[in-house]
Amino acid sequence: MGGLAEDEGAFSEQRSRMVERDLRRRGIRDARVLETMGRVPRHLFVSPSLAGSAYADAPLPTAEGQTISQPYIVALMTEALALSGGEKVLELGTGSGYQTAVLTCLGADVWSIERSRMLWEAARARLSALGFPSVHLILGDGTAGLAAEAPFDRVLATGSLPGVPPWLTDQLRPRGVFVGPIGGLYDQRLVRMEYDPPHMRERVLCACRFVPLVGAAGWPEGSAPCSEVEA
Repeated sequence: MGGLAEDEGAFSEQRSRMVERDLRRRGIRDARVLETMGRVPRHLFVSPSLAGSAYADAPLPTAEGQTISQPYIVALMTEALALSGGEKVLELGTGSGYQTAVLTCLGADVWSIERSRMLWEAARARLSALGFPSVHLILGDGTAGLAAEAPFDRVLATGSLPGVPPWLTDQLRPRGVFVGPIGGLYDQRLVRMEYDPPHMRERVLCACRFVPLVGAAGWPEGSAPCSEVEA
């Protein structure tokens, strides 16, 4: 697993404790996900003032009212994607780029869309500095998908959506998987949907609360973001 800058031993120890305490003990079993999250330096994806809290199992605020998801939720969503390496993944909402880095380290070919220019530029600079030149970062409306690069093996929504995007079956391969929070603005269900044409098989992973994805198939401009938590 290349592309990661070496970081201080103290943070490495905190990551190891996070993996054991907040991931493995809570039921995350995918060895590759556990190993990856034990290496990706989450403290470099938050502001320096929050670096000391980077490995607590809690979401942390980032720019423009957004959050970086709590480690358990990142691990749960990533495990639900069932990546073996080589999958083409569409990420709706780049945010800080932390989830993008995790997916890339697992061998995915990641296409990530971010609506905010500020977040997009910051994530691009951060991922480049950490050695991820092959990540495809797109500035645009993630809720519309990315038809020009379809089909995808996996689609991951990192913010909430009021419903399953109408384009999903057209941009997802047969046997492909969608993972994301679906529901109301303040309460959602984190779901895993497997596309088995012409049907989508759904499994609920947990109740949750994510910041909203704004866009054509998401929430309207001005929708109030809320603190991201596992409900």
